[in-house]
Amino acid sequence: QVQLVESGGGLVQAGGSLRLSCAASGRTFSRYAMGWFRQAPSKEREFVAAVSRRGFSPSYGDSVKGRFTISRDNAKNTVDLQMNSLKPEDTAVYYCAARLGDPGYISSDYAYWGQGTQVTVSS
Repeated sequence: QVQLVESGGGLVQAGGSLRLSCAASGRTFSRYAMGWFRQAPSKEREFVAAVSRRGFSPSYGDSVKGRFTISRDNAKNTVDLQMNSLKPEDTAVYYCAARLGDPGYISSDYAYWGQGTQVTVSS
């Protein structure tokens, strides 16, 4: 099993940047593909980004391509999400997720979840 804790959320103006971080417990972090999802009020959970076990082949949701970057550090058991050019529609609770094996792109692919961190982008 793996426990996940997100940090780095907050309030930012449109056009600004934030960096989210997810810290994972355990000694088998490198066995897990990692993903970021988000959920706005009254909306379904949305895929944001995912990265493979070794940090290769990042993938992104269409709404964040070119603005967000996912990265991981297996030595530190962390996965980060750098968010640039933020828009009010990026406002949501952001969740870190883990799954054994290859990355997935829907929330049901992931077995382990953090508690979420709020990101609010003001216009």
